[in-house]
Amino acid sequence: MTTVSDVMTRGVRSLAPTDSVVLAAQAMEELNVGAIPVCEGDRLVGMVTDRDIVLRSVAQDRNAGTTQLKDVMSSDVESTSEGESIDAALQQMSRAQIRRLPVLDGDQRLVGILSLGDVAVKERGEALDVAASLSDISAPAQPDRSGQSEASGPAGGGAAVR
Repeated sequence: MTTVSDVMTRGVRSLAPTDSVVLAAQAMEELNVGAIPVCEGDRLVGMVTDRDIVLRSVAQDRNAGTTQLKDVMSSDVESTSEGESIDAALQQMSRAQIRRLPVLDGDQRLVGILSLGDVAVKERGEALDVAASLSDISAPAQPDRSGQSEASGPAGGGAAVR
């Protein structure tokens, strides 16, 4: 049985809840990633994604230099353990519709990240599971249009044609 520990990415960069949105965006650019774990010491307290930054900072017209990650991060974070099977982790990712899982050790410390890419590249035998997981993760969700902003407009963008 292949475990998460066999294929996960180790040495993952994390940020603190008090770090700024600008620092997170710069780290994402430098590392060419779209998500960074947020930790207090080595304890996972959240994840910040490029989407979090856009929706919870930019779209809210917050100052990215002074807005802290604790104000924009997702704090209800799915995670897995090093000893978990790849199959179980892929099922968890499918259910939660996420492409990456923080990996915790037995003491609940962050030790890595498991991404669909890790599984696809390192476990060729799991290709069908990865394809099925990606399909489940990518299933379209219905957007919440209850609080539309000034940016809302006709489909296709731009001004309404009269």
